[in-house]
Amino acid sequence: MHDIPPELLGEAILANVQAALTEDIGTGDITAQLIPAGRTGCARVISREKAVLCGTAWADEAFRQVDPGLTIEWHAADGDAIAAGQLLLQACGPARSLLSAERTVLNFLQLLSGIATRCSHFQHLLDGTSARLLDTRKTLPGLRLAEKYAVRCGNGHNHRLGLYDAFLIKENHIAACGGITQAVASAQRLFPQRPVEVEVETLDELHVALTSGAQLIMLDNFSLEDMRRAVAITAGRVALEASGGINEANLRQVAETGVDYISLGTLTKDVKAIDLSMRLVL
Repeated sequence: MHDIPPELLGEAILANVQAALTEDIGTGDITAQLIPAGRTGCARVISREKAVLCGTAWADEAFRQVDPGLTIEWHAADGDAIAAGQLLLQACGPARSLLSAERTVLNFLQLLSGIATRCSHFQHLLDGTSARLLDTRKTLPGLRLAEKYAVRCGNGHNHRLGLYDAFLIKENHIAACGGITQAVASAQRLFPQRPVEVEVETLDELHVALTSGAQLIMLDNFSLEDMRRAVAITAGRVALEASGGINEANLRQVAETGVDYISLGTLTKDVKAIDLSMRLVL
């Protein structure tokens, strides 16, 4: 579907980390000042459970912004399956700096690894089918690109990044434009290079969307039987995306209807952070 431009991701990492450190450290880490200024050590981050690792660039940037003199050694990379008890990284340098960076480093690694792990689990449920797993715009404010990057680390795929890179014409847009045909025609006239997707709620709307020139059609809360009918009706003329009412229990059944994509907000909005810990060795 959509790729994250490297330059946008790099800017997001810098901004994400800066905001997180400002929020956490504020005017200064007063507890870290209890430690003698010259004391050095190494901090080791260990996984407490099986997971898929994600967020190493955010961790690196957090250490760098706190203290550019810290040395970082990774023992796993983004997208790697990690085991409980596995050493993920070791950072060495001033103890004050290591402790000031600790929470920000762990927050990014735990959240993004949680998304990658969840996505990987759902992707395995699709093994043997042709359906692709898509994320949505249901992300934490300010962390859109980070969370979509994590989806990719879990072998999922990114839907549009925002409201600017693709059209998704939904019920309210259709009503305001006077119909599916009118909405698609306006989209193609305004931004002819942007992909156009239309959300439909019935098979009748599907027929209209097919003749309108839409490149992708979202089947909103369709029954399994109607999804199969939609696949037969379109016969590969456009890609079909299933959305709404899909969960772990019925994901495989939806994929077996023959739809091309399945979008799930739960990939990024209902995530359990991975249990990681940092231990300081002086």
